Amino acid sequence: MKAYDKAKVEAGVLFAERRIMAPLRRRTFFSLDEVRIAVAGELAKLNERPFQKMPGSRRSIFLAEEQPVLRPLPVRPYGHRDRKQARVHIDYHVELLRHYYSVPYRLARERVEIRYTLSVVEVFHQGVRVASHARDDTPGRATTCLAHMLPRHRHYAEWSPERFREWAGKIGPETERLVVAVMARHPHPALGFRSCLGILRLESRYGALRLEAASARTLAVGGTSYKSVSRILKAGLDKEPPPHQLPPPEPLFHENLRGPEYFTD
Repeated sequence: MKAYDKAKVEAGVLFAERRIMAPLRRRTFFSLDEVRIAVAGELAKLNERPFQKMPGSRRSIFLAEEQPVLRPLPVRPYGHRDRKQARVHIDYHVELLRHYYSVPYRLARERVEIRYTLSVVEVFHQGVRVASHARDDTPGRATTCLAHMLPRHRHYAEWSPERFREWAGKIGPETERLVVAVMARHPHPALGFRSCLGILRLESRYGALRLEAASARTLAVGGTSYKSVSRILKAGLDKEPPPHQLPPPEPLFHENLRGPEYFTD
């Protein structure tokens, strides 16, 4: 609709008010159904009313010209779509409402547009749809399409968190704790599995005892990555005593300091 169509629309509204509402203005209605029946009757009169300067009526024009080209209503009702601008993370996922959806890995760091409804999430790059996923509002989780992954990441998609945890548990409890912490840090399983696999393969090089000690030391200093464990093993820090946490400071006692007893009755 253009700006010059506004007058025609307003004229149509005025005409409907005069031909439908005006004849009913003095009637009293006691239910909504009565109003609907009365309006439908006046509307039928309006549509059947002959034109003044041309043959036919509104109804005859509708039946002859408009009805043959009408299409059936869609099976599904119209779904409102929201939009959001986003940048693809280096792990080829975009974030929407704290959930992550994959796009082709070639679009890492690119700007994209997310269009989403109550059931579908679509990602567009330069006007072209590059990904479509069923909507999932689970926070902190990821929806990843295998075709979007790097070739070297697809191998890890066949693994599961339980499988890595069982493998790590056979080495020792500290290694299992570290693997669980690594997977909890990564919202995308493929990247977490890759790091966990690197940690578990360190057993063949350094042995289970050293890997257990290195895992404990890594967790003690807040590390949750393959690089942390690997550096500790390479430097031999796993053979040293574990780092101790600083003891809590001792309470201060001074004659000018009043304890909680001072404020109690």
